[in-house]
Order: sequence, then C-alpha cells, then structure tokens
Amino acid sequence: MPTDSVLQGTLEHPEDSDVVKECRALQREEFEVLESIYPDCVSSNEITEGTLKLEVPIEFEGERKVFITQDAVLVSPTNDLSSNASLTSSSNPLTETVAVSTLPSLLVTINLPARYPLSEPPKLASIRATHLWLPRIGLLNQLLTEMWQEGDGVLYNWVEYLRTGEFLEALNLVRPSDGVIEIVHSNPPILAPLLTSHDASSKSSQFAQSSYPCSDFWGMCVEEGDVGRVGCPDPECVKQKREAEEEEVARVLTDAEVARWRWLREKRNLEKDPTIIHCPVDICQTPVPKPPGEDPESGWDRFRQCPRCSFSFCSFCRRTWHGPVTQCVMTHSEKIVLEYLAEDEGSEERETLEKRYGKKNIQNLVARYQEELANKEWLAESTTECPGCGCHMTCWKCGKHFCYRCGTGLNPSSPYAHFSQPGRCFQKLFDFQAEEEEWIPMFED
Repeated sequence: MPTDSVLQGTLEHPEDSDVVKECRALQREEFEVLESIYPDCVSSNEITEGTLKLEVPIEFEGERKVFITQDAVLVSPTNDLSSNASLTSSSNPLTETVAVSTLPSLLVTINLPARYPLSEPPKLASIRATHLWLPRIGLLNQLLTEMWQEGDGVLYNWVEYLRTGEFLEALNLVRPSDGVIEIVHSNPPILAPLLTSHDASSKSSQFAQSSYPCSDFWGMCVEEGDVGRVGCPDPECVKQKREAEEEEVARVLTDAEVARWRWLREKRNLEKDPTIIHCPVDICQTPVPKPPGEDPESGWDRFRQCPRCSFSFCSFCRRTWHGPVTQCVMTHSEKIVLEYLAEDEGSEERETLEKRYGKKNIQNLVARYQEELANKEWLAESTTECPGCGCHMTCWKCGKHFCYRCGTGLNPSSPYAHFSQPGRCFQKLFDFQAEEEEWIPMFED
C-alpha cells in the first residue's frame, strides 16, 4: 500500500511513543484524503523513507494572459515576504505573450517527520517547475512552510494553494492592474511554445477524460435521429457547428449505433439536395436522386427509378412512368406550376423548383398551363355549353335544343316560345350584331 510506503520512515523511528503513534495515524489519514481528492498529484510509486512526491498542475478558472520577459531581475535581492519586489527588464529584452488556462506542473518533494503534524512541520526537500518557468522558488518554499500551524495537517492546503495559482500573486508575478502573469525566463521564444503546447495537451487530456459520458448523449441523439448534435461539446467547436467525424463516433458508440448514424447522415445529406424526390410508394419512401446528364428536351430527365424497390415513376405526377413523350395529367402537374408561379421571379424558391424538376421542364409546364387557362377563358367568354351534355352551340352529340344566350333548355316541339316569354331573351331572336365587319366580296374589273 502507498500509505505504508509513506510511513516507512516513521515506522522505523526508535521513539515508539504515544505521540509518534498518534502522528502516524494522522499522517495515514491525511495521506488517504489527499490521495482520494488528488489521485493524479500523488506519485505513489516513488514514495520511500517517509518522502512524499507530488506533481501539482496549475489550473486557472479561465484563460489567462502570460507575459514572458528575458533577462528580468528582481528589484529586491532578498526573498523577504514583506518586500514589494517586482520584475523589471533589461534594455530591449525579448518578450513573448501567450494565453493559457494551465501552466506546467510543479514537482514538490516533501519529507514527513515522525512528529508531524502535532509538533513538527513537513520539510520541503525541493520544488521544481517543469520547463523551469517559475522564478522565486526559494520565496515559494518560505510561503509554504509558514502556512503550517502546529497540530494541523497542511498537505491539502499546499496542493490547493499551488493548483489554483494563488501563490503567483504572493510571489508578485501578477500585475494588479490587469491580472497579467509576468514570468522571467532566459529565452522567452523557447518557453512560449512550451507553455502553449502544454496547455493544448492539458485541454486534450481533460477532454479525453470527460468524453466518456458522450456515449449516452450521442446514443440518444442517434436514436432520436438528431445527428446534427453529435459533435464536440467544446464551446469553440459548438460555435463552429463542428460535427463529429466517423472515427470519433466509432470510438464512443456501438457498431449498430454507428451504422444508424451513418445512415441518418446520408439521408440528411440527400434531403438537402433539391433534386432529390422520395419514392411515392408508401412503404418505401426512399430518396431517389436525379439521373445525371439527361437532356431536359428529351423528357427522360423526369424519369426516376427507386434504388430500393425498383419502382419507375415520373418526377412530376408521381405516377408510373408513362414515357418521355406522353404528357402528365394536367391536374397533377398543375400543383407544381401554381407553386412556381406563386413565388417571385428570381427567388430562391423558384430556383429550388427549377433544380428539382429542370428549368426547361418548368417553363414547358408553365407555357402549357397558361395556354390551357387562356383556352378556358376564351370558351367561357365566347361559347355556351349545352345544358344536356355540355356541348356548346347546337348540340350534335345529344340533339338537345337550347338557348345560346342563356343556356336554357327548350321544348323541341316549340323552341321559339322561349323568345316570346318575358325574360332576358324576350324578343331577341334576331337581334344579333356582328362584332367584326362581315365579308364583302371584291370583284375585279
């Protein structure tokens, strides 16, 4: 057990008094608490002879700006806590500025005396900073030592004090005006990329540790069909609307979930294509793409064949394929024409319809619709339907007698009585006026 390794030095102490036993119990308890709260900070494999080694990362609540200066020296040559020492740089120093949310870890070696924590403080054997980024380590040693109070454990307070970066202010490494951290280093161009690299690696490690619960969330999104939310939860990735790649999804979800995710993505991408038309068979509904390279003039660009059920149909009327020459029933294509004409010319909606059905096809349908509409208007204004069967003028189909003016059916035995009765046609049997000049024959001399 790591606890026994920590206390190995104290177990072999010659004074096996009650005080030592009590200190041993307190040390064991403090170590177990520290190991349970900060398991990554305790280097248990390197604990021997009552020596405890900690690796404490510095983690800020948010991103902090770090100003690195070359050849900086302390104004005060002493490490007195009461001094207001600050950093000044030599003439024309090299400087670098980076923004990070973590700083490289501090390696702290601690010796636990036999009578700690009742009457003896822990001894700081060494404090080392990864990449040698931290100045004033001697002053930090003094700060940590003075934090101990007789009878109380201090290891947790030390780790928390270092982990949060609170010690930087005590070392006068933080500018009070803007909170910028000032670091002294012999070569800022070398230290700056090391700090940014460490910060990126730390973020990646934190994401890897917190990405395991994504299996529940991503699995739920795939089950509900919302594949757009299967992505990186990092705020920057959310802003960019970055979705997870297949390799990332495969690491988190099961094979069945990955297969459904892949199918949903393909379905969504197909639906974004305006030329896609779903199979009209109710039990199929498979997206059917437009055949590539078909000439709109030939009529074959209206042809669709479902890749799943092999049903061949017309993209306009959704009926069984009737060939490139036979026109669709107007009642079916009329919906497309009315939808097209309802939109403004040059609008995005019109362009979508033109892409889906073909611009030439749409133009032909509109021309046909307008021609049919003009014919209906002319017939309504210039003809009268037979009241028996719907034919106009004298009906050759059913022999029905009717009034051409009002369309009223007449008695075959006395058809002209209608014009002798009071009404809109009274005495108007022979009052027809030609709208155009009648034909006048021309004779040559």
